[in-house]
Amino acid sequence: MSIGILAAAIAAGLAAVGAGIGVSIIVGSTLMGVARQPESRGTLQTIMFIGIGLVEALPIIAVVIAFIALGR
Repeated sequence: MSIGILAAAIAAGLAAVGAGIGVSIIVGSTLMGVARQPESRGTLQTIMFIGIGLVEALPIIAVVIAFIALGR
């Protein structure tokens, strides 16, 4: 196994872990907001989904960059 493949795997893995942490923070904050003001559930949920989409885009970009760096 070459060092490049290992580095790409570590980069993609760290990006996935970071996204998991980010999503958990977003969802937790949304749940706290809904618990405090249930009438704003729809607005908070919409903002939550947009935030999750932006956070989940980062690991996808990291995997693409890893594949580009490997030359595949």
